[in-house]
Amino acid sequence: MTERYPDQWEADVVLSDGGTAHLRPIRPRDGGLLRDFHARLSPESIYYRFFSPRPRLSDRDVEHFTTVDHDRRVALIATIGEVMVAVVRYDLLSDRPETAEVAFLVEDAHQGRGLGPVLLEHIAAAARERGVRRFVASVLPDNRRMTRVFREAGYRAEQRFEEGVIELVLDLEPTDTSLEVMTAREHRAESRSIQRLLFPRSVAVIGASRAEHSVGQTVLRNLLAGDFSGPVYPVHPTAVAVAGVRAYASVLEIPDDVDLAVVAVRADAVHEVVEECAGKGVRGLIVVSSGFGEIGDEGRARQEELVRLARAYGMRVVGPNCLGIANTDTDVRLNATLAPTMPGRGPVGFFSQSGALGIAILQRTAERGLGLSTFVSAGNRADVSGNDLMQYWEEDPATKAVLLYLESLGNPRKFARLARRLGRRKPIVAVKSGRSTQGVPLGHAARALSLPDHAVSALFEQAGVIRVEDLSELFDVAQLLAYQPLPAGDRVAVIDNSNSLGLLAQDEAVALGLEVRPRIDLGPRADADDYEAALASALADDTVDAVVALFTPPTIGGYDMRVPEKILRLAAGSAKPIVATYLGTEGMPADLRVTGPDGMAAEGSVPSYASPEDAVRALAYVIRYAQWRQRPAGHTPELDGVDRDRARELVAEWLGAGGAGGAGGAGGPVEATPKQAAELLSCYGIEIVGGGDADGVPTRIVIREDHSFGALVSFGIADETAALLDDRAYRLSPLADVDAAEMIRAIRTAPLLLGHRGAEPVNLTALEELLLRASRLGYDLPEVARLELNPVVADASGVTVRQVALTLERPRGPRPEMGPRRLS
Repeated sequence: MTERYPDQWEADVVLSDGGTAHLRPIRPRDGGLLRDFHARLSPESIYYRFFSPRPRLSDRDVEHFTTVDHDRRVALIATIGEVMVAVVRYDLLSDRPETAEVAFLVEDAHQGRGLGPVLLEHIAAAARERGVRRFVASVLPDNRRMTRVFREAGYRAEQRFEEGVIELVLDLEPTDTSLEVMTAREHRAESRSIQRLLFPRSVAVIGASRAEHSVGQTVLRNLLAGDFSGPVYPVHPTAVAVAGVRAYASVLEIPDDVDLAVVAVRADAVHEVVEECAGKGVRGLIVVSSGFGEIGDEGRARQEELVRLARAYGMRVVGPNCLGIANTDTDVRLNATLAPTMPGRGPVGFFSQSGALGIAILQRTAERGLGLSTFVSAGNRADVSGNDLMQYWEEDPATKAVLLYLESLGNPRKFARLARRLGRRKPIVAVKSGRSTQGVPLGHAARALSLPDHAVSALFEQAGVIRVEDLSELFDVAQLLAYQPLPAGDRVAVIDNSNSLGLLAQDEAVALGLEVRPRIDLGPRADADDYEAALASALADDTVDAVVALFTPPTIGGYDMRVPEKILRLAAGSAKPIVATYLGTEGMPADLRVTGPDGMAAEGSVPSYASPEDAVRALAYVIRYAQWRQRPAGHTPELDGVDRDRARELVAEWLGAGGAGGAGGAGGPVEATPKQAAELLSCYGIEIVGGGDADGVPTRIVIREDHSFGALVSFGIADETAALLDDRAYRLSPLADVDAAEMIRAIRTAPLLLGHRGAEPVNLTALEELLLRASRLGYDLPEVARLELNPVVADASGVTVRQVALTLERPRGPRPEMGPRRLS
């Protein structure tokens, strides 16, 4: 029986060189594409695939290869534009249960672009969906490229050599290695796709109007004024020149290659422009035009078509409705934005979703003397997102810290995964707007979040993201991270020449949970030598991790102009951070700046803040981040007594029978009976002990499948007060050992578990293990829509699960983390 066309298998993918392709199941009408594809193959590629010469395909061959049932016989093709460039297929073996023979073929001109690995990922996912558990591949010994694709996929594999052919058997169950391989390839490909945008060799401005202050002319003039290192080509339908530069009627008429196109035409004309860019071989688009998703359904459809068409032809899209992108690298000097002010070179990467705020952001960045490495304004974020930029910045040597202004999260679970990895190397500071609604701005290609804002903050914290309240705090923290070292601890010394300023700093530090060393008040007559001695003493003190230096001019008389010189000299040789409130200045004042070759602030510069509270608050954010980075990353432990196969069989049986206990219906949520819930939990070593009240602290563990974050764990005390305060800790599943330990201690009512007022502490080890087991169950079984253990009574002897509620539901599709790589 032929299954319906599986449109869920269609996907846009990023290739290893940063280009894109479209994957989809083959159709009977693809015969012409298949013939043309085969005709372009080299004899060697044909021989490797068919083990014999086959210069052309017969009508019977074409019908056989294009007519599949999407079940026992499956084939996926990769297309770029309207051209087929690769195919992968499997055929179920009649004599070997749950086993299929797999083979793929990539056009010679596109070999080495990563098509083979990504095709294997997608065909394996399709096979698992159809119940196939193993692939068999027959490969000629000298076909090393094909053998390497199978061997490096990370699946458990067996190999044997028979009659001159290597037979590889792959177990399709995802492994830690296969997932690591997939994410590593994703990282390289997405990083490369952003690098192509940020390092173009040439730029075309399509819609470069001759009208002064128009969008197209503004971008063109900014490119020219920024001294872009390559040629810039204005595109105008009638003008001979724009802004003194020769213009072309179409991008197709430009005689040389074009890497990047800035599109500034009417929204209804963008489709035609994208097609012309595809014909020209343009590698990336910045669409500054408005009139897309932000105007409603018509614009949203236009936006989706823009992205579909661009990706089909191998191009990534920044925007639409965006401010543009910039790269301050001296080898590029790219200012493809609408912003009149561009900050100088520096160690900070900035991603902003808002185009409207982008100009103000760049203005404030420049005013503070904060240098940028790269800047991207994504606008409606229809394609390129903050996740893509984090992939790039992780390996970018020019970027030391990452700033994000977020209005939505397109793939929150992927964001958390990338941030957790990047944060171990480079700090991420984020402002997330929409705290009160968790909604998504009109036009953004993202869903609204279903979690309360404090839960999102908890997940940011788990990933090491420094979430700040507003843009002012974003810059406050950034200027410290960019130029000063991370503190080793939370012990802070305050040095001042004003008792009032010193007390403000001390009060703020105490309020934020920092340990304040005895304050050094130098008095209003303090000179540079006094500051030098006090700073040297504090920096040499092993009980001090960071210094707050406050300096205000005395009310009478002048002040010693050498004070900033002394502060700067001592900061330059220190492994401890110094922040200052110097004369009320904000940013990177020239007096406290180590000047780089371009006049911008360099490492060792001391940031200044308008008030002592601002300085201490920025330092507190950085201290918490440094403490997160110092903590072990932890690991997801292997748990004894876990039978995943049995658990999956039970869930499949209950849902396959129309719902647990016969309840429910076609795909809707169903409630498991207490007996079924207990049976499923026993597969993960969790025992349900019914009965009445017991001594101990009642707690509550909830596992639920969130449409944005996947399997999510929450923990708290099980009483009305905690519920009213929404005192819950949240983490992504599966929990690492450190996550479980942190969750218990993160709630405000944690003292009840730790021995409040002389009470005996509960058995934290047992509670942590229960969290680990429950979270693993939720991660392994996406059918678990909600699992609530309430109450879980904890005491000194251990934990007892008294009641359980379990809701099952067929998942709407594979989790993004478990599925093959694709652009969302």
